[in-house]
Amino acid sequence: MNCIIIDDEATARAIISQLCSNISSLNILEEFPNALQAIKYLNQNEVDLIFLDIHMPDFTGFDFIQTLKNPPKIILTTSDSQFAIEAFEYDCIVDYLVKPIALPRFEKAIKKAESFTNAAATPADNDKVETTSGNDLYVNIDRRLIKIDIPSIYLIEAKGDYIHVKTEDKNYTVHSTLKKIEEKLPNDLFLKVHRSYVINVQKIIDIEDNSVLIKKDVIPVSRSNRPELMKRLNLL
Repeated sequence: MNCIIIDDEATARAIISQLCSNISSLNILEEFPNALQAIKYLNQNEVDLIFLDIHMPDFTGFDFIQTLKNPPKIILTTSDSQFAIEAFEYDCIVDYLVKPIALPRFEKAIKKAESFTNAAATPADNDKVETTSGNDLYVNIDRRLIKIDIPSIYLIEAKGDYIHVKTEDKNYTVHSTLKKIEEKLPNDLFLKVHRSYVINVQKIIDIEDNSVLIKKDVIPVSRSNRPELMKRLNLL
């Protein structure tokens, strides 16, 4: 993956670069001491991953993200842990690393970034979600076609190259992408609220701040998807 590092501290940039040198799949293209220089670079170049500090002069990391129309995957690197909840409102943020960063934790973040990249690139021919029929969805599990009653689905979660489908009666793990199954679900019932979650809006129990409660699952709602969720609700 082609990467850039954005951090106002030279020492922090050097540490991230050193960590990246331990992972052969990472290629550091450039390093920037501020977000403005990075924006100019990204206007003319594409990258797969950004290591981004939150606290910087002029632009914060979050300000920077909001300037990007199609942001790549981003791993936040910061000495401040208090913004973790806010960070995951953004679909592009795949992990949140608190300095000082140990190599095992860094490697875990990279694997997470790679899993999102691989899931997005998985060809449709490899997906195991089959055509729907009426209120039924068929999924291929262990060479068997399993029928799932669509209205019984309350949550679908992406996990790398797999999705977890949770229903009233049973949960299923399917080799597929969130996008593939989303295309086969009725739009009036289901909504993508986060890069990793599709929910059945009729199963919502409670909404608080930037999360929804469905059954016992608390699901984050990204900032970009919140307006559509609020439109779907029958508000007084």
